[in-house]
Order: sequence, then structure tokens, then C-alpha cells
Amino acid sequence: MGASFSALFIVQDGASSSSPCLGDLPESCVASIIQHLDPPEICKLAKLNRAFSAASWADFVWESKLPPNYHILVHKILGFVPQNLGKRDIYTRLCRPNTFDGGAKKVWLHKSTGGVCMSISSKGLQITGIDDRRYWNHIPTNESRFHSIAYLRQIWWFEVNGEVEFPFPVGTYSVFFRLQLGRASRGFGRGICDPKQVHGWDIKPANGFTTMWETSTLRTPTHQQR
Repeated sequence: MGASFSALFIVQDGASSSSPCLGDLPESCVASIIQHLDPPEICKLAKLNRAFSAASWADFVWESKLPPNYHILVHKILGFVPQNLGKRDIYTRLCRPNTFDGGAKKVWLHKSTGGVCMSISSKGLQITGIDDRRYWNHIPTNESRFHSIAYLRQIWWFEVNGEVEFPFPVGTYSVFFRLQLGRASRGFGRGICDPKQVHGWDIKPANGFTTMWETSTLRTPTHQQR
């Protein structure tokens, strides 16, 4: 496909206005081609000319990028959506981080793959002693998508439990935990952690624990295509 596009570009650049060019391609033909591309590539090609721009709004192009149960996700995440809203607009809205469950969770679609991603804040989990100020503090920060993190001062042990009730599409998912050792300070325009503030990390059975807890993330790297 890349060679075909290159040939078309050459004809367009070196030929007269009466010669065939990319703008002469039928929108349906362009849409049938670009539906096999990733969303970022579709948006880039939409800037070529009117034919590509119009084809990039075709519903069947974006419906192939949406999760199979996107109707349920729209109702769960966005609530009310106008009936005449196009599939590209739906995809765009679902790609934005959408907050639910009292602000403790955020969910969005991966822009390139259409996979469902979810982030859970520390307030959305059951953590031992989380409400006891002797052990935990909630610190505001711009480095967290929830604008707050749970900072562990000291503790002998703790457990983390959580439940997620969400209509995830069928697929393979990965779970990631975002942890940070030490309390961050600002330096050179970014957060810097001082390892001197970390104590007991190398003493068993402390292995696996940390001094800062922010979020856990669920996501699927697979492309949802029907």
C-alpha cells in the first residue's frame, strides 16, 4: 500500500491539473483503505485533501476500531450521548480519561489500539491503615492523574485489596502498579526522589513494599477489531 501511495504522490506533483491525483479517488475507496490503519495514521492522512478528510469520518472506519461492546461502555462512561453522534466522535470521547466511581477510577481507550485502559487511585482500594495518619498521608501532586497520592510513612505490614466491576471486553489484560520510593521533591522541572528517605527496604520481609502508592492500571494491549 505504501508503494501505491508513493506512485500517486509522484503523479500529483509532476503532472498537470488535468492528470489524475489523490483528490480524484472515491471517498468509499479511500475509506476502505484507511480502515486498516491505526487511528493516528488515519488522522494524519485526513489532512491530505478533502477526499481523505471526508473518508476519515466514515462510521464503518471507526466502528472497526471501537471495542465490540462499545455501546455498553458509552452508557457506563459517558452517560447520555446524542443519537446522531458519529463513531469517530465516540472514539475520541472514549479516548479521553473519564472519571467514575466517585472519582476513584478513570477509564479510557488507548488511542492507537482501541484497548480499554483503567487506572485506580489509592482511594479506590482497601489498604491496611489507610485512614490512620500515623501510617499514611494523602499528598496533593500534579504528577498523579488523580492529583493525590497515598504516602506511607511507616508500618509493619499492610495488605491491598480491591474489586473492579466493569464491562471489560473479552481479551487479555495486564495489571501494573505505580509505586515510588521516597518522597518526591521538585528539581530540574521534574520530580526527584531522595533514597535517603527510604528505610527498611533491604530488611526482610519488607521486600515488595514501598513508601509511596498512587495507582494501579488495567489495560489490554491487543487491538479490538471485529
